[in-house]
Amino acid sequence: MKWSISTKLFLVLVAISIATVAAMGVSARISFTRGFIGYLNEQSGAYADSVVPRLAEAYRTEGSWRFLHHNPRAWYRLLDNRTRRERDSGPPQFSEVEFSAVHLRLTLLDADRNIVIGNRDVPRDASMRAVVVDGRTVGWLALIPYQQATAAADVRFQQRQLTQNWLIGWGTVIVAALAAWWLSRLLVTPLKRITAATHNLASGDYSVRIPVTSKDEIGGLSEDFNRLAQALAHNEQLRRSFMADVSHELRTPLSVLKGELEAIEDGVRAMTPATLASLQSEVTTLNKLVSDLYDLSLSDIGALSYRMAQIEIDDVLHATLAAFQQRLAERELKVQTDIARSVMVNGDEGRLQQLFNNLLENCARYTQAGGVVRVGCRIDNAEVLVEIEDSGPGVPADMLPRIFERFVRAEASRNRSHGGAGLGLAICRNIVEAHGGTITASAAPLGGLLMSIRLPRLREVQV
Repeated sequence: MKWSISTKLFLVLVAISIATVAAMGVSARISFTRGFIGYLNEQSGAYADSVVPRLAEAYRTEGSWRFLHHNPRAWYRLLDNRTRRERDSGPPQFSEVEFSAVHLRLTLLDADRNIVIGNRDVPRDASMRAVVVDGRTVGWLALIPYQQATAAADVRFQQRQLTQNWLIGWGTVIVAALAAWWLSRLLVTPLKRITAATHNLASGDYSVRIPVTSKDEIGGLSEDFNRLAQALAHNEQLRRSFMADVSHELRTPLSVLKGELEAIEDGVRAMTPATLASLQSEVTTLNKLVSDLYDLSLSDIGALSYRMAQIEIDDVLHATLAAFQQRLAERELKVQTDIARSVMVNGDEGRLQQLFNNLLENCARYTQAGGVVRVGCRIDNAEVLVEIEDSGPGVPADMLPRIFERFVRAEASRNRSHGGAGLGLAICRNIVEAHGGTITASAAPLGGLLMSIRLPRLREVQV
């Protein structure tokens, strides 16, 4: 049978409570029994001490123990510790004797330790009290110790105490069972909510959320679940947007190619260099998109190849700017540079050039004609700081934290009409992180977008 967590928790707590109460009950029984027997022996010893003076006085009066031979009445009279007036008022009523049955455990012995009267089964461990008359020991009073409670009053008292102990124990078990039931519900109820929400989440319901009702570990787990559900919902939205964007980005050049080819096939358009250039442009766009998707997928799983070496990053920047000189000039963009010399980093020259190509391509594509593009490189403590900024238009502040996500574009200013699938910056982030650095986006002082790249610096060339 499959038991729930609440049932298991309840049974475990109740079992622990029962075991604890049983152990305490047995321990209390043993301790109480031994302590109670010790108490009875102490009371009996005190009573025997009070009898010894009366025995000495009786011996002094009678001159021997003969008056006690076969005379239990005289023996009981000596054991009675009441006053003479109390004894004359009625027959002996041994209150202490009745309480502890001590008269059944007393034995009178003569000076040679021969039994005179009393209990004849005197064990070796019986305590002896000397009866001294005029400095001479004339007898011994032996007290047989208790091994267990025998008197009716003693047994009743002992049973009452043990019964009360067990009642308290079972009451404790009941209280513990109620507490275990309440605790199991308290702990398991939020777990059931988490379980149900997890099932909904696994079935594709990313809108499910768990109310956080505590600040303990379960409350923390609920908050983590809500963050997970929110992240999954966000990723699902990105996935759908990704599919829609990929479909759109592929459909546009394919539609152009199809139209151009059909026009050539129907004889509407002649095969001229301009026609070939148009077809080549669309093929280049498709190739760029597929290449970006492939690089992004490799970098996501850490399979993008890197050949690390010691390079001067200023040379990579100058080479990239030289390649973009005509592209930037076509847009009438003014280039300003402030690049330090001989700045060494450990990196893949090809991947770093791909990084700077993507950033400068964004500047050339989105910066308004006649604007400014500024490229800087300097050493900042143990890092190399590369900054690429443009004069705008800028990116809304709420878009900056998401700008490195794939297919994310600031539609209001840097929209799809300028081209690009929105994969370049996602690839840039993966390249920078693979080099152990960071890349951030912020508003540029020129009015556009500022890209700040920090890479670990090599202080000297290692041979």
